[in-house]
Amino acid sequence: MSYTDNKFPADCVPAVFDNCTVTHMYGEDPYHLALLDTVVRVSGHMEYDRLRLESYAQTDVFLVCFSVVSPASFEHVKEKWVSEVSHHCPGVPFLIVETQIDLREDVQVTERLSRQGQRPVTTEQGERLVRELGATGYVECSALTRQGVKNVFDEVR
Repeated sequence: MSYTDNKFPADCVPAVFDNCTVTHMYGEDPYHLALLDTVVRVSGHMEYDRLRLESYAQTDVFLVCFSVVSPASFEHVKEKWVSEVSHHCPGVPFLIVETQIDLREDVQVTERLSRQGQRPVTTEQGERLVRELGATGYVECSALTRQGVKNVFDEVR
């Protein structure tokens, strides 16, 4: 969790769930955030799906994230995550967060995507998705460069 450590993790080993609590100052007002990060790679396993759904209780806002270099994760926002959140937590606001924006112009990454007949997700596509799904907001960020990371949590307020 790059935001809480204020740096990019050098050797991140994903867990099924990663959680922490942080106080975020917005102006002079403190906001206490309990952050729960669920690893997508385990979705589809019923036990982990159940645990994830249980974690939704008492959620005030969801950050629904996708990677700029994973068109599949962009599609999952529409096909899975927002419908799941809306079903289990009707009325709870959600932000769409586009991650890994540092890779949008990376030549190796764009060439790899091109070989697969894909391109990085554009800002315009993200903004269109926000309007289509009725999200509260849209933020682009990079945990590696820290660009936009604070903006994600400023939008949560």
